[in-house]
Amino acid sequence: MTVWILAALFGALVLDRIVGDPPALWARLPHPVVLFGHGIAFFDRQLNRETLAPATRRRNGVMAIVLLLALSGAVGLLLSGLFRALGVFGFALELLVVAVFLAQKSLGDHVAAVALGLRTDGLEGGRRAVALIVGRDPQALDEPGVCRAAIESLAENFADGVVAPAFWYALAGLPGILAYKMLNTADSMIGHKSDKYRDFGWASARLDDLANWPAARLSSLLIAAATFALRGAAAARRSLSVTLRDSGLHRSPNSGWPEAAMAGALDIQLTGPRIYGGERVSEPMINGAGRPVATVRDIETGVDLFYASCTALTVLPAVLVAVALFV
Repeated sequence: MTVWILAALFGALVLDRIVGDPPALWARLPHPVVLFGHGIAFFDRQLNRETLAPATRRRNGVMAIVLLLALSGAVGLLLSGLFRALGVFGFALELLVVAVFLAQKSLGDHVAAVALGLRTDGLEGGRRAVALIVGRDPQALDEPGVCRAAIESLAENFADGVVAPAFWYALAGLPGILAYKMLNTADSMIGHKSDKYRDFGWASARLDDLANWPAARLSSLLIAAATFALRGAAAARRSLSVTLRDSGLHRSPNSGWPEAAMAGALDIQLTGPRIYGGERVSEPMINGAGRPVATVRDIETGVDLFYASCTALTVLPAVLVAVALFV
């Protein structure tokens, strides 16, 4: 970590918190994640044909993600060198690039829209809003189910949409954040256990699990810190306790950490049985001793905790810059 990277990360977090993803901009320009998606789709078409043997598709999937990560890392390295050569102007450009790959305001806005939909248009309004951020069937959700889905998405995406890109940028600069976003996009596109992607997407899914491992654990600590600031020491202890006890109940090796931290912070039950693509997925409840019925107010409190967690994350590079400059 250099002062340049830490200062750019601080500025990017502040900028993303205020501006987010301006729709007018991305209506005119392709978002970098869209370009990543085009690259992934190209390899999918060329190397994941149904006529290939499973072993061949798995090998092709490994080669595809390695090439995509190498390409994205190389682009990051070129941009980093260019920006350093441009001095202050280059620093501003790097800050903007990093902000593009963060998702604080957009995530907060989407989850807050679920609460607003429930308050203004009832269950159907909540279902319409939550359908934009979760993969499960919204028509199978009652109001508490909509609330739980929104809160679970908020916690999970805090880890992989905010903390993880910030972590990999702090650790490896632009090559790190570009490679991480390429990997995360690949996991969302091809890292499924469907017949088509079970083999081709295997490497992407496993690497994404590894890449998100540190951020998932850090995110749970940030949520606990935010809980302490907003809800007091007892709630923060409960958040940490539920995290340590129940994070392993989730089918994902990473998602259980921020979701358990949020469940403990709000004292509600999360995950449990739900429906994806018409199929029931059975999982134990996280924080089974918590309140069984999530409410609109829980969504709103969760959003407050999310933004407080983002603030805690933003403080970290600022403190490190101050230490580097003045100690």
